[in-house]
Amino acid sequence: MKTYKHVYGQICTFENLYTAYRRARRGKRGRNDVAAFEFDMEGNLLRLQEELRQERYRPEGYFNFTIHEPKQRLVSAAPFRDRVVHHALCQVIEPIWERRLVEECCLPDRSWHRVLRFSQLPNASSSAPRQ
Repeated sequence: MKTYKHVYGQICTFENLYTAYRRARRGKRGRNDVAAFEFDMEGNLLRLQEELRQERYRPEGYFNFTIHEPKQRLVSAAPFRDRVVHHALCQVIEPIWERRLVEECCLPDRSWHRVLRFSQLPNASSSAPRQ
């Protein structure tokens, strides 16, 4: 398996954080927490970047609420600031994982559950079932 270096530095770039901010706010621009972050967007992103670079970033507490469609269930939502970090992380690691999963066994007709089960088998890369 290939080793990827300097991934953390890619997560912390201002460009990556800005793109992550834009993705995190999609469909949520009317919310108060998004508006508050957006009011000083550049300052918030720079503070977030500095916390990440100095490895001082700590996620905040989740906000819990109940929805009733289609059935009642508890939902835990991360604060907007943490969602920006989630998107920044995913933007960097998703291409790495997607490439590996495609190489291993991911074809359009296969489910993620099947891919995960397959990836946990011993010698998964040498015994890839082909369809």
